[in-house]
Amino acid sequence: MGAFQEDASHPDNCLLCFLILSPLMPLLKGKKMAYQKVNADQRAPGHSQYLDNDDLQATALDLEWDMEKELEEPGFDQFRLDRAENQNLENSETADLNLDSIQPATSPKGRFQRLQEESEYVTRYTRSAPKSNPCNFCRLSKMLCTAIILFIFGILIGYYAHKNCPSNATSSGTLDLQLYQEILKTIQAEDIKNSFRNLIQLYKSEDDVEISKKIKTHWTSLGLEDVQFVNYSVLLSLPGPSPSSVTLSSSGQCFHPNGQPCSEEARKHGSQDLLYPYAAYSAKGTLEGEVIDVGYGKADDLKRIKKMKNTTNQIALLKLGKLPLLYKLSLLEKAGFGGVLLYIDPCDLPKTTNLSYDTFMVSLNPGGDPSTPGYPSVDGSFRQNRSDLTSLLVQPISASLVAKLISSPQDRTKNGVCSPLELPNNEERIVNMQVQTVTKFKTVTNVVGYLKGLTSPDRYVIVGSHHHTAYSYNGQEWASSTAIITAFIRALMLRVKRGWRPDRTIVFCSWGGTTFGNIGSYEWGEEFKKVLQRNVVAYVSLHSPIRGNSSLYSVSSPSLQQLVAEKSNFNCSRRAHCPGTNVSSVQIRGDADYFINHLGVPTVQFAYEDIKALESPSFLSEALFLKRATKIEEMDPFFNLHETITKLSGEVILQIANEPVLPFNALDIALEVQNNLKGDQLNPHQLLALASRLRESAQVFQSDEMRPANDPKERAPIRVRMLNDILQDMEKSFLVQQVPPGFYRNILYHVDEKTSQFSILLEASEHCKSLPSNETLQEALSEVLNSINSAQVYFKAGLDVFENVLVGKN
Repeated sequence: MGAFQEDASHPDNCLLCFLILSPLMPLLKGKKMAYQKVNADQRAPGHSQYLDNDDLQATALDLEWDMEKELEEPGFDQFRLDRAENQNLENSETADLNLDSIQPATSPKGRFQRLQEESEYVTRYTRSAPKSNPCNFCRLSKMLCTAIILFIFGILIGYYAHKNCPSNATSSGTLDLQLYQEILKTIQAEDIKNSFRNLIQLYKSEDDVEISKKIKTHWTSLGLEDVQFVNYSVLLSLPGPSPSSVTLSSSGQCFHPNGQPCSEEARKHGSQDLLYPYAAYSAKGTLEGEVIDVGYGKADDLKRIKKMKNTTNQIALLKLGKLPLLYKLSLLEKAGFGGVLLYIDPCDLPKTTNLSYDTFMVSLNPGGDPSTPGYPSVDGSFRQNRSDLTSLLVQPISASLVAKLISSPQDRTKNGVCSPLELPNNEERIVNMQVQTVTKFKTVTNVVGYLKGLTSPDRYVIVGSHHHTAYSYNGQEWASSTAIITAFIRALMLRVKRGWRPDRTIVFCSWGGTTFGNIGSYEWGEEFKKVLQRNVVAYVSLHSPIRGNSSLYSVSSPSLQQLVAEKSNFNCSRRAHCPGTNVSSVQIRGDADYFINHLGVPTVQFAYEDIKALESPSFLSEALFLKRATKIEEMDPFFNLHETITKLSGEVILQIANEPVLPFNALDIALEVQNNLKGDQLNPHQLLALASRLRESAQVFQSDEMRPANDPKERAPIRVRMLNDILQDMEKSFLVQQVPPGFYRNILYHVDEKTSQFSILLEASEHCKSLPSNETLQEALSEVLNSINSAQVYFKAGLDVFENVLVGKN
């Protein structure tokens, strides 16, 4: 009996006592009562270990409801229940998710809690035993037997409750991880492989309708709720009716972008290989001018070139990489160039990759439908005439064509050393370039499905993949992306069908129009911007997950880097060949762009890369190759890498969607800010001092607020909700209004891994070298200063709110 008394204060033990002792109540009252368990389907048996106090009260309310029905007899008129509370609880489980009208979740507070708090609560309503029995001996015997039975049950209850219930030392996180592993172990490489091959068979369709229907049907069959199409009519830039060309004026030789000589037959019946190499949303027309080699197009290169040559209406020979393409084009446009021949230097690629004759596509669209910049393409929206997003004629060409233009041998490797392609300074090349593109309004389709959360349905974790879009390149990365998200949905819904649900809503999205500038995700984000700003807690990207097979490469927001590093290290320990953890915050391609740059949402992405590719210049991935993208099964023949990415991403999704406290780290953001300012002579004392105060506030916030919230013994539901609201909005302070084209508005992200300073400060410093004043640099410093100050004020306000709550309670 001592063991029972020792644990009697525990709410689980009280509930257990009630369940076991209820059948004995007729013995005490002299009358048989019918007791039945209800609403068992609303809570899976395995879920009770993850409930907080409000969840326990909600379960207690269900039990109390039937108990009160049985007690509604003469003498129990005072015992009443407000059925509206129970009805609201049930409706919250089944109501459809509505992005416009969703409200914060609440937990009803039943009277079963008062049974624990008020010892006399039951005795006030108990009836006296019947007095019609004349046999005192029988009455005494029954009482004695009842006392013995109660004594025995008390010992058993105390023993098993003490043995089986989680002790205070047992971490609820351990129980959660066991649940996550049960879900993830059902993910199999063979299932992903089959799904991948089925999707590949569909990409030959003329548009993306068939693929979208297939994805929607499949997700619905797996049990995902409310899967729907979201369509937008958008302006797409497509290849022209005949191939573009580059002609040497000196010899009259005409070449297609891949280096193949022009022919009349090719012009009339241009195959996709000839039509495909183009820059979407480039200006179109014909231009004749001198070819000027600008290297990678950095500010220093252009400053040097402008001193030597007249660049007005000339044609720049530009290498892709090292900086965002849109930024380099903006510099060329300011310098007065009229056209650009864009290529990838073979020396920037892994030696095993031979792309000398391969052509590629690029998009000059910073994001969304160009005809509706900043607002969604819905019925009634004003359409702007923006078919050309630059005044430059931009034409991607192969390295083999560059070699012909500069009269250089195609094999430039001697003694294992690669010589970059360069046009000699003393030679002049006049060319005529012809760019042909057309613009048309087409429908882009997103597929969106919801798994509604249990306790916080108004908080969303968005998981994004993308599918093949009509008229774009026919690569296979989209099939990997879609197969992985489908495999996770399958594993998750198997558990959901057994009664479990995550605490927060998970939104699964398959985006359309990605290759043209992330159009589908931008339009969806712009349409639901107000709701998403308030409710999205994280974005998990599955864009192009298999780019190689040698190194696991992770990109995440600073607030999520600790969580991602833990998952990567755990996965690494199970693999014989695995380099050190590679987690960074760098600009990435894909549909995460809108959520990072316009919503300030913490983001994570896992992918496999080739180590040599990681050593290459950044931003080479802006080129979308026609032929190289068809080797997914060569890189991962058994789909083990696909399975790893699915499980890593899946565990992160589950933790963010189900942990009571969001697994974000406030201090890591402050440390990232300090690291970005370290060793930079441009930073004034005021900026460094403010960064130091930000770190101090983050440390106090981490220790005083996050630590008790992560301890189940000290956790208070209202404080957890307030804390999570602060955590999910931490990165919004670092969104700036004005950045150079191609740079992230979220200044916590770098342009590459080789530099740790704020990207906008580095760019401004380089830009000022060619200007008479440092006004641009001062503006950039002001942007960074305001961001750090905003974050400092944000953390300080959060601490003040928690302090006021404590004072109010005391």
